Amino acid sequence: MIYGYCRISTEHQSIERQIRNIKTVYPQAQIITEVFTGTKVDRPQFTRLLEIVKADDILIFDSVSRMSRNAKEGYEIYEKLFKDNVNLIFLKEPHINTETYKKALSNQLTMTDTPVDYILEGINRYLLELAKEQIRIAFEQAEKEVSDLRQRTREGIQTAKFAGKEVGRKKATKVTVKKEKPIKDIILAKSKSFNGKNTDAEVMSIINGTAYFENIHGLEVKKTYSISPNTYYKYKRELKTIYTTTQNY
Repeated sequence: MIYGYCRISTEHQSIERQIRNIKTVYPQAQIITEVFTGTKVDRPQFTRLLEIVKADDILIFDSVSRMSRNAKEGYEIYEKLFKDNVNLIFLKEPHINTETYKKALSNQLTMTDTPVDYILEGINRYLLELAKEQIRIAFEQAEKEVSDLRQRTREGIQTAKFAGKEVGRKKATKVTVKKEKPIKDIILAKSKSFNGKNTDAEVMSIINGTAYFENIHGLEVKKTYSISPNTYYKYKRELKTIYTTTQNY
């Protein structure tokens, strides 16, 4: 099986570029998408993917940062999947593909049964450590990019404040996200506060387990709704305002 994993950190970013890059090289890949920050371990879609991949499967990432932007975690996941014989492909960092790593392991110098073997053994260990170091460096670079981005963001906000500019969204500005309406429809239909029979916890569980399809570049990509308690109660308050107003007429 061939899987392509694509991740963005916020719903406002576009995931289409990653999907396009993977599909261009591996059109038959099954795409798994996720909106989650890569510095956290609890990525539900990625966790499920790690549970289902098996030996000889191919797992493709647009770049190493899509797998993890935490160097220690990323290297540990890489090593585990490599030992499980899962083939890892990084489109932007092909030098750390597992196939390249395997070649480094197999290209060991042949022993001669002479004292020279002490030198050859040292060279073999060095080449193996060099291959491992390339993998570590790739994940460390991805982690550094996150740190640098956060630092630039903090500095940008500070500079804007010093310049007297307003940072963030203006108060009373309402932004409607694409998934807001279908999620609100579920709340209206299921919540005891409106027309349903379910508790808030049950409704949130129903929302988080509801799948939907999104058309991305002509591909129907399966996704799952996700809602935090804060967003859930925010939507519920908004619905109550509308519901109460409607009932009063």
